[in-house]
Amino acid sequence: MSDKQIFAAIEVADREIRLIVGEFFNTRFNIIKVEKVAVDAFEQNQLQQPENITKAIQKATYQAEKVIGAPIKKVILAIPSIDVKRYSVKSTVDVEGIDCVVTVNDIRAAIKKAQMINIDPDYALIQTVCVKYTVNGISSRRIPIGEIGHSLTIDVDLLCASKSIAFDLVSCVENAGLQVMDIFLDIYGVGKEAALFEQAVDQNIIILKLERNSTTLGLLSQGKLMSCVIDANGLLNFGKNLCQKYNLKEAEVVELMKYNARLTEKVYSNNPVYIWNDQGETQKISEKQVCEEMSLAIQTWINNIEKLCRPILQAGPTTVVITGEGGEMQDLNVLLQKRLQCEVRNYIPETLGGRNAGLTGCLGLFYAYKDKLPITGYTDNSLDMDVFMKSVAYREKEKASGQEDTLTNKLKSILFDNRK
Repeated sequence: MSDKQIFAAIEVADREIRLIVGEFFNTRFNIIKVEKVAVDAFEQNQLQQPENITKAIQKATYQAEKVIGAPIKKVILAIPSIDVKRYSVKSTVDVEGIDCVVTVNDIRAAIKKAQMINIDPDYALIQTVCVKYTVNGISSRRIPIGEIGHSLTIDVDLLCASKSIAFDLVSCVENAGLQVMDIFLDIYGVGKEAALFEQAVDQNIIILKLERNSTTLGLLSQGKLMSCVIDANGLLNFGKNLCQKYNLKEAEVVELMKYNARLTEKVYSNNPVYIWNDQGETQKISEKQVCEEMSLAIQTWINNIEKLCRPILQAGPTTVVITGEGGEMQDLNVLLQKRLQCEVRNYIPETLGGRNAGLTGCLGLFYAYKDKLPITGYTDNSLDMDVFMKSVAYREKEKASGQEDTLTNKLKSILFDNRK
């Protein structure tokens, strides 16, 4: 059991709750269950009806528990990167270990010292990020436990968010009957999942987390998260005309835009890509109609992104990464690349069971939390492990006895019956 750690992560996106339960086993990460529940969580960067968010979290948790066979007790929480402030601190402490050997206690002392600075009273400290460690004048991003030196200096970034948003979201989770193990910004989670912090050491990385109501721009530079900005245009703005003209639901329009609109085609097909019934009448829509209705809104979005990115592009080599639910859109990166004149790519996770761009930030929470464990020393799991192991053992026993109602067993029974 010491090699197995099971965590649950929750992201509160603008229009849905995302819950992932996954395990680290022998250094590998496996997804156990993914749940998504629709809810209007944010509108114009404001939290909407916290009681509905709590109910959505309860629903996602209940559905996951039914499959897992064990209760979820604790979660890692991602919050939107709204009104983020960063405080950079250089914290130096004397090495107290025997023979001047750096220990985890020295690192904790340096972090605690950095956290003592005064921050804006309207903000709450969300993350303490150790960017760089220096011992004997030698700097590294690696934790220097076991190295020898008289002093330890850590470059620490304190990432802070609005108290009202952070506290309200934590309350929603706690009201759903869960404990919060740790909190991270969603953009930070994206950076961890896509390994963008390593890429940002010698270039600028701009993350575009395109969701239904908004686009979050996160700037990574010098291997750390520098700033975040929210643009009010999202996927639903792209599909607003489709909703109004064809009386389609938002979820239907989003699926049409993501998987049935090739944005760089010179000639669009008139063949129907979606057929539905509207008050007894059969309706259909073609790829050409989809692209024509969303083209103006996409150009407006690209114009806004260009204005926000221009100062960064002028500062040096830059790569743009599109993710979030909009990371599934075809050719959006090509259109943006033509305008920005830099590399623009989509990011979709490759983890089995989580190959969806909308899950990028939530998946990154596992790696963000795991990276902190050597310093924090936490050993908690998100599940009731005793119940979970009993559930797994019961299923394995059922499988061994041949009582499991699987397709393979059904085929075997048919073959043997025919022989008889």
